[in-house]
Amino acid sequence: MAELSKLRWQCRRGTKELDLLLMNYLETRYLSSSEQRQAQFIALLALEDAELMPVLMDFIK
Repeated sequence: MAELSKLRWQCRRGTKELDLLLMNYLETRYLSSSEQRQAQFIALLALEDAELMPVLMDFIK
């Protein structure tokens, strides 16, 4: 569970939109996702906000 706490902290970003998107995934889908998807999510969290926002906005479209 320490990993989830760490991920929650990493989901806290500079914009409310990113906070909501990332936290929603973490809270609703992360634990039931495959190991590959979990690794992809962790890789997303490593991106800077300026890189992450366009990636997520393209995904939502």
